[in-house]
Amino acid sequence: MKLLRDILYKTTLLEVNGSTNIAITSIAFDSRKVAKDSLFVAVRGTAADGHAFISKAIESGAIAIVCEELPQELNDKVTYVRVADSAASLGMMAANYYDHPSESLKLVGVTGTNGKTTTVTLLFKLFRAMGFKAGMFTTVRNMINRDEIPSTHTTPDAIELNRLLRQMVDEGCKYAFMEVSSHAVVQHRITGLHFAGAVFTNITHDHLDYHKTFDAYIKAKKGFFDQLGSDAFALINKDDSHAGVMVQNTRALKRSYSVRSAADFHCRILENQFAGLHLNMDGTEMWSKLIGSFNASNMLAVYASAVLLGQDKINVLTTLSTLDSVEGRFQYLRGENGITAIVDYAHTPDALENVLKTIRDIRGGNESVITVVGCGGDRDKGKRPVMASIACTYSDRVVLTSDNPRSENPETILQEMRAGVTPQHERSVLSVSDRREAIRTAIALAQPGDIILVAGKGHEKYQEIAGVKHPFDDMQVLRESLKNANA
Repeated sequence: MKLLRDILYKTTLLEVNGSTNIAITSIAFDSRKVAKDSLFVAVRGTAADGHAFISKAIESGAIAIVCEELPQELNDKVTYVRVADSAASLGMMAANYYDHPSESLKLVGVTGTNGKTTTVTLLFKLFRAMGFKAGMFTTVRNMINRDEIPSTHTTPDAIELNRLLRQMVDEGCKYAFMEVSSHAVVQHRITGLHFAGAVFTNITHDHLDYHKTFDAYIKAKKGFFDQLGSDAFALINKDDSHAGVMVQNTRALKRSYSVRSAADFHCRILENQFAGLHLNMDGTEMWSKLIGSFNASNMLAVYASAVLLGQDKINVLTTLSTLDSVEGRFQYLRGENGITAIVDYAHTPDALENVLKTIRDIRGGNESVITVVGCGGDRDKGKRPVMASIACTYSDRVVLTSDNPRSENPETILQEMRAGVTPQHERSVLSVSDRREAIRTAIALAQPGDIILVAGKGHEKYQEIAGVKHPFDDMQVLRESLKNANA
């Protein structure tokens, strides 16, 4: 419970009707979560406008309303506060309500199209392995030390984010690591948070269904770095051509990392194989259980972040070498018949190309590469033919299939993907809309020693079809199908 006047601290107020000297029991921007003596924040969303639910919120017990536009009729038992931007105000008010938990630990945010989950998860595992209490927020799961909290968004909403950060602080966490999505920046979910550091991994065409243009997508990512204070660090991947744009206006300490050229933190790949990576990391050799050049870049970002957070270089490298891969990120198994099967979350053109290039670099030369790939429904349609084209370029056989078709017809998605298949590749491409059958088809096509990549869903344990989430696990289906193939 906290006084409304304290919750409104540092929020730009345009108009106040009623007393701010009232006790608030909770904050909500969803009218269904309003309880007695709540503060309801009317936020204009993509699907609904919170202003339409002000009356419902008051009926449910709200005694204070924060909004951009006051209702025509005011309830004299309710305090109304008008602000210019409800979403931005919500972030600040949530931080105030939970006593600014991000200021009581070192919070590092990781943004980029690819590599966010791996980088955040490895940072969390690294600091836990070095003996620190820590928390993390990822697309896969949220963690507070050993306890897992289900994850519904890449970056939680401002209220949930601050609530969980407060819980982390109360449970002794000294560090927290989180994925920062472009949506989270634009929707002000991170407004009001204090970051010790920010990491930029890369940026490629994605989420254009939301941002509409690539420039808007870049601007959203850049917005994260613009918010950093002078006491934070801004670590960018110099191998990405847009990296410099991210830190043009930041007040933070600028540092770079690279696996291709000179940078503040540099890594060189000495060996790249299914057994792992042999690296020269900032002048010191190390082995890693992770696979692929893209993971060399991810680990370099983790190493650099840890050093920038004040950790000992050798201790970081020693501990980093013990860490396992992240679920659904180049996760592989070998069948009894010698077939290697790989599951990866690659759902963007750049990510798919990176994974297939890694397979090309590791393969002995005689194996065939068979790729199973689909594209999600109700998302950026422009990448569909590009994904198919990349799969054909780096694979011997391709099976196009469903990802999460959502509300779209799976066959329509497959047709749009096939637009990227050139005549020379037409005979090596199959379309199998049922994902389970597509995986079985790939196994049937494979010979001993061949490599199968199942891309797009990674860690996900469901497939969303016509608005319904059905249980589906790529790795489990692969295991079962390989076992049946050997029987």
